[in-house]
Amino acid sequence: METYIEFLAGIAAGDKSCLGKNQKPDIMIVREKQLSEADYVKLFVSLWQKIRELGVRQTRIIAHSYLEAAKETGCGWLHLPFPALQEYQRRGGLAEIQIGASVHSVAEAEEAQELGASYVTAGHIFATDCKKGILPRGIEFLEEVCTAVDIPVYAIGGVHEENLSLVRESAASGACMMSEYIFTRNPLHFPGITL
Repeated sequence: METYIEFLAGIAAGDKSCLGKNQKPDIMIVREKQLSEADYVKLFVSLWQKIRELGVRQTRIIAHSYLEAAKETGCGWLHLPFPALQEYQRRGGLAEIQIGASVHSVAEAEEAQELGASYVTAGHIFATDCKKGILPRGIEFLEEVCTAVDIPVYAIGGVHEENLSLVRESAASGACMMSEYIFTRNPLHFPGITL
């Protein structure tokens, strides 16, 4: 796990061995759905501490799914699947934290905004191995989501260098890449782990 934390911290810091010279994401959502909550919190807290040791301040680090990870680090951000956002808002408990949500329809994006989401990731836009056999929603869908809400919308799903220009030409605020960072750019391979 230490090697993986080093790798993620390298991405946040713009380590050229991870992405290329001086390239780093503006935002890093750390999603590890195969980990238990306790293991995820340990990973996120360790990563948060490592990034702080490196002095990385420009990249926003966002916890995924587990509120405890956001609370323990004070990162102030949590990304949730849309149904989890609905559930958290029904129960309360998201006060004083910025929320992002994954959405798969215009209606979900609109409701996420109403529920207080600060941004949404909309997808999947392009074909991706993560959603093998499921048709992508496409750029037109992305544009519909962007038009329907007033919060930032980020494209997700199958985004890579060859189609990134299509996202740039859209009204989206940006794009999320996972496999592109883990498998294409990095010489190390971490089976079963996604960013």
